[in-house]
Amino acid sequence: MKIAITGTSSGIGRYLAQRFVESGHDVWGIARRDQSEFARECQQKRQSFRGSQVDITRWEQLAAWRDDITAAWGRLDAVVCGAGMQGPLGPAMGLEPHRWIESINTNLNGTFQVLLAVHELLKKAERRAKIVCFSGGGSTSPRPFFTPYAVAKAGVVRMVENLAHEWSALPVDINAIAPGAVNTRMTDEVLAAGPELVGETEYRKTLEQKAKGGTPLQKVFEAIEFLVSAKSDGISGRLISGLWDPYPSFSEHQPQIQSSDVYTLRRIVPEDRGFHWE
Repeated sequence: MKIAITGTSSGIGRYLAQRFVESGHDVWGIARRDQSEFARECQQKRQSFRGSQVDITRWEQLAAWRDDITAAWGRLDAVVCGAGMQGPLGPAMGLEPHRWIESINTNLNGTFQVLLAVHELLKKAERRAKIVCFSGGGSTSPRPFFTPYAVAKAGVVRMVENLAHEWSALPVDINAIAPGAVNTRMTDEVLAAGPELVGETEYRKTLEQKAKGGTPLQKVFEAIEFLVSAKSDGISGRLISGLWDPYPSFSEHQPQIQSSDVYTLRRIVPEDRGFHWE
């Protein structure tokens, strides 16, 4: 497969790039930071990795990257949108507007622009094309003191649902993944901010996560590997937990999944909780 992955200079994105090239796939990774050293390491191992220094909030850079892929590969089989940032932490009304905008631009607008750049290349995939976008903490329930990040990630999930409906007649599946509490630089940012900014509950939870090691990156890879494989064909517009959901058996339940609202964001009404109000 020819796979594009964003955010491959560190963290989850770098791990995914490593695992996919080890599995024999062609990977084109983009990140704000230089990746030439990683590309040389892959070349020495005869692994297929190309890296481009691209800011996903800059459309002209994404358009140039798309042109490079078109010239070199002519198609994409899968895209994993892993680039993101935690953004400013603390009470929402104490945030600086430019930092709010930066977080929304990176996490939500950047994800959209990546898909806008490559969607025509996905139409040329050798088989059913796959897109995986990253959800995050706060996308399905309130996460105070992380408001710009939570808002952006909730937007990503709803964008995935909308695009799945818009593309229902096309051979493409798009899903969001909740990777779980992985120990990355974002974890360190929370601890550095302290309980004064992120709240005592979040701070203690992050301390425990750091001590226990967090969600294993192997678990994240296994879930994404499933979502870009033919095993997930026809499953689209869903938010999948890489840690908790029984995704290996999803192919057996594909009709029920796609004909219902399971693994989606929905409004809860009183009747859902046994209340019957006039």
